Amino acid sequence: MAANLYQSLADEMADAIHSGRLPVGTRLPSLRGLAAQRQLSLNTVIAAYRQLEDAGLVVPRPKAGFVVSPRLAEPTRSLRQAPSLATTQAQQLMMARVLAAQQQPGIIDLAFAGPRGRRFYPGDKLARSTAQVLRRAGMVETYARPNAATRLLEQIVRRGPRLGLHTSTERLVLTHGAMEALQLALRAVTRPGDAVGIEAPSYFNLYPLLSNLGLKAIELPTDPRRGLDVDAVAAQLERGALRAIVAMPTVHNPLGCTMPVAEKQRLAALVNHYRIPLIEDAVYAELQFQEPLAPLLKSFDEDGWVMVCSSFSKTLAPDYRIGWLDAGRFAADIQLLKFQSTGAEPRLLGEAVGAFLEAGSYEHHLRTLRRLYNDQVRRVRALIAQHFPAGTLATQPTGGFLLWVELPAGIDTGALFEQALARGVVFMPGQVYSRGARYRHCLRLSCCQELDAPYVDAIATLGQLACALRDA
Repeated sequence: MAANLYQSLADEMADAIHSGRLPVGTRLPSLRGLAAQRQLSLNTVIAAYRQLEDAGLVVPRPKAGFVVSPRLAEPTRSLRQAPSLATTQAQQLMMARVLAAQQQPGIIDLAFAGPRGRRFYPGDKLARSTAQVLRRAGMVETYARPNAATRLLEQIVRRGPRLGLHTSTERLVLTHGAMEALQLALRAVTRPGDAVGIEAPSYFNLYPLLSNLGLKAIELPTDPRRGLDVDAVAAQLERGALRAIVAMPTVHNPLGCTMPVAEKQRLAALVNHYRIPLIEDAVYAELQFQEPLAPLLKSFDEDGWVMVCSSFSKTLAPDYRIGWLDAGRFAADIQLLKFQSTGAEPRLLGEAVGAFLEAGSYEHHLRTLRRLYNDQVRRVRALIAQHFPAGTLATQPTGGFLLWVELPAGIDTGALFEQALARGVVFMPGQVYSRGARYRHCLRLSCCQELDAPYVDAIATLGQLACALRDA
């Protein structure tokens, strides 16, 4: 009964905030005052206010109680600059600076897109699963064959329909993380000198990967809400400019957006019509906030021109480095490339993850993660609204744990990075997600660690430094 009372009060006040009846900055009644007014217990009012605070709708202020939080708007435009084939040394140097900064002792790392903390991974259960597999005779005395972890392959096939993926063990290739899956897929369908379409902004590791393979990156405009611009893709395909495409249609990194189903259908139809391979990066797809989950682009693929790369690093076992690739029509070529490059993945680790999935607790773990990350993203957005300069924009992710933040024009996040590093804070500057200067006023923050006092202080420090740069 008490739970219903505080939930009802929280819902009522949330509706008043969303509708504007309680504008930004409004001071809410005191805890005791509201309890007396509504004839509720003090604990009921405290629970309701705590839920509003966790949702980022109110913030506590010294000597003022709770006030309605500032609200962040979302970025709403995609950048439609003409695609460039040039490389940018500054982009690579900045990425090297970030990686070096992350190794410094005592740093507060807001950059790393890897969950940290026991509550984000079922470590004890996975350790027991691994120990059970390890006790099997012959598990570590022989070389693993390619795709030897048959239990894991069967579980990937079984779980696929949750995302609209209907695959088979024959089409799958186990890889050393999603990055190797991306590399193998690109090697199978391109040759040095080919042009590959990628989103802008795009996952920063794509640039060195394409460069190392001798490939040219053509940046395609990507909307912060709707994802990859399908009209721009169609124009490039009509000109014959692309040999392949790499995209994250479901929970994009760094934007967090998911393409509408109709746009995924259009894009799948285009690549099938032009017979151009599309490599779908789906590493965050299981962390969608919505239920049921939005289907992958692959679910609309008719003739095998879409490949899917994913891994268990973001959700289950980061250090196991278990990735997989649904290789579509290219399965035979990619299986041979895998054997020729790294042979096979450890059977022990693959079977351990397969046994964990088979036991049935993975889906419960994912539901817990989705609620946790949804809550943490909302809380960090509220902190940004509270501390960052007026006019700051931040995405509303559809899943995952990443926030893309757009600062007012004129604030250089490269300069902000150096100042923040001097204060013991590191983040991802927007410069690493594209060539040139188009995202120099942007940054990416990770919300996949404990939002403890050091984390909150780091966000406040970034906001103070950004305000100072604006006013300089």
